[in-house]
Amino acid sequence: MTAKTMITAGAIFGFLTVALGAFGAHVMEQVLAPEMLRIWEKAVDYQALHALALLATGLLALGTGGQERALRIAGYGFVIGMLLFSGSLYLLAITGIKGLGAITPLGGIAFLVGWAALVQVARKVAP
Repeated sequence: MTAKTMITAGAIFGFLTVALGAFGAHVMEQVLAPEMLRIWEKAVDYQALHALALLATGLLALGTGGQERALRIAGYGFVIGMLLFSGSLYLLAITGIKGLGAITPLGGIAFLVGWAALVQVARKVAP
């Protein structure tokens, strides 16, 4: 994943975070049970945090010419994490299908991989 792709994806996920957050607050609040609305909000929160992390990762990749393997791993971890973690929670909130909760931890693992990869980058580039 290139720096440009990470920055672009981070911006898209950030845009979607605002849209889905507003949709949850103004539309889904009328439709979802309070428990399901909390699940929706958790998905938005994690997506927001990791959209910013993906943007930061892309900016770091600009400084290395995008050659840092750990940065690419971090980028993929954050994207896969948002799709699996937040995506499964959005679907769970809308459908109530509890089995979707089994996908959520896979997204959490992807997030952890992304953060661990950034630790590797920090250990190499920080003085």
